[in-house]
Amino acid sequence: MGVGVLLGCLVLAGCKPGGQDAKAKDQESKVEEAVPVEAVAVSTRAIAASYTGTAPLEARGESQVVAKTSGVALQVMAEVGQQVRAGQVLVRLDSARAALQAAQSEAQLRKLEASYNRSRQLFAQQLLSANDIDQLRFDLENARAVNRLANLELSYANVVAPISGIIAERSIKTGNFVQINTPIFRIVDTSRLEATLNVPERELATLKPGLPVQLMVDALPGRPFLGRVDRVAPVVDSGSGTFRVICAFDGGGLLQPGMFGRIKIDYDQRANALVIPRNALLDDENDPAVFAVRGGKAARVTVKLGYYDGEWVEVRSGLKAGDRVVTAGKIALREGAKVQVIGDAAAKPVAAAKPAGDKS
Repeated sequence: MGVGVLLGCLVLAGCKPGGQDAKAKDQESKVEEAVPVEAVAVSTRAIAASYTGTAPLEARGESQVVAKTSGVALQVMAEVGQQVRAGQVLVRLDSARAALQAAQSEAQLRKLEASYNRSRQLFAQQLLSANDIDQLRFDLENARAVNRLANLELSYANVVAPISGIIAERSIKTGNFVQINTPIFRIVDTSRLEATLNVPERELATLKPGLPVQLMVDALPGRPFLGRVDRVAPVVDSGSGTFRVICAFDGGGLLQPGMFGRIKIDYDQRANALVIPRNALLDDENDPAVFAVRGGKAARVTVKLGYYDGEWVEVRSGLKAGDRVVTAGKIALREGAKVQVIGDAAAKPVAAAKPAGDKS
């Protein structure tokens, strides 16, 4: 019996140090590790409120050149890509028939003018009735109208440019027979380009003529172009709930009609706005919030936002200048979690409590 008790005591004595080691390891596992994150300080900068949209560029002026009379094209004097001015002759048509008709009407007009002048003398001598002199005057006026019409038809033999611009299309060659009202050229005025945005009605009070516009086109990446809001159509389309904003840009350079543009209209600015990077926001649009670093721990802070400007967003309340917000590593965080900001001095590890009497 004494031997059994002695063996039991020896077993208990041998197990005691092992039990203390297990307890120490369990305490070590409970020590919270700091989550590595990236953070930036809340700062102030100028920020702009803007509306962005996309639209193709269009030429403000464009015209189809048509022949106002029929005839053979004797001379074509414009090529695709050529700059022309309003009133410049582009095509000369065969005008022989029109010239003969104009000459014939001119001769008839001269004859009636001479007859009317003699009749006036006879009327003054009371040798001609008032009805006869009136008839001659009406015939003379009709002859003048016929002559003007003949000369107008003769002028149509010279096809002229209705607007100034660049020849974009040509569908005629020398020797072709041209039918009346047939399009033979297309002229595009590239001196000014326009882009029309269909804007939601909530922006009706903010977008006004004269506001500055910045344009980026896919064909010329990295090159901004400046323009302005030229006019606003204040009527809201009941079907789409949008209104039209027309932006104007100087042409004649790299910008061309048909280019697809990304447009930004700045309608307000604040010089010293409190801002944070947009990537600091948590993914909750209904309750915007960030993780702030306070006392080495993550604190979820609800913020009220203002203007968005590129990668920056304005903070109206919830933070102050100098506060640090987490920009990377947010997914692994929870309220009150310990954080280690990358770039700061490394946090000192928390040593596990040693068992009593352990001197190692």
